Amino acid sequence: MRNIDEISGALVDCAIRIHRDLGPGLLESVYELVLAASLERRGYKVDRQKPIDIEFDGLRFPAAFKLDLLVDDRLVIEIKSVDKLNPVHAKQVLTYLRLMKLPVGLLLNFSGETMKQGIRRLVNNHSSAG
Repeated sequence: MRNIDEISGALVDCAIRIHRDLGPGLLESVYELVLAASLERRGYKVDRQKPIDIEFDGLRFPAAFKLDLLVDDRLVIEIKSVDKLNPVHAKQVLTYLRLMKLPVGLLLNFSGETMKQGIRRLVNNHSSAG
C-alpha cells in the first residue's frame, strides 16, 4: 500500500503539468478525465465519479454522492474550475472525508494563474478517521 504523501505528490505533479500544458478555463470534467488517465499511466488505481453510500440514523442511502476522483481507495480529489475557491468547497471535501472515514483529500482549482495557487490539502481530524 502506497504512502498517502507519495500518492498526493504524484497527483500534484500531474495536476501542475496538466495546468501548464492545457491552461486554465476548461470544464472540470476535462481536467478530471486527463488527471485520471495521467495517474493511471503512473500505475495508480483511479475511480472517477465514484458513487458513495452514506448511513444516517440507521438508514442507508446508496450512491448519495459522487466523488470526482478516488485514488488508490485512499485519496479523495475534488476538482474545480472556478474563479475563486469558497469555504464551502473545503467543507465539501472535509465532509466526504469524514463520511468515508478517510484521512486526506485534495481540492484542486484549475482556473488559477498557476496550479500551485489552486491546491488545498485537507485533513480529516474527525475521531472516527482512525
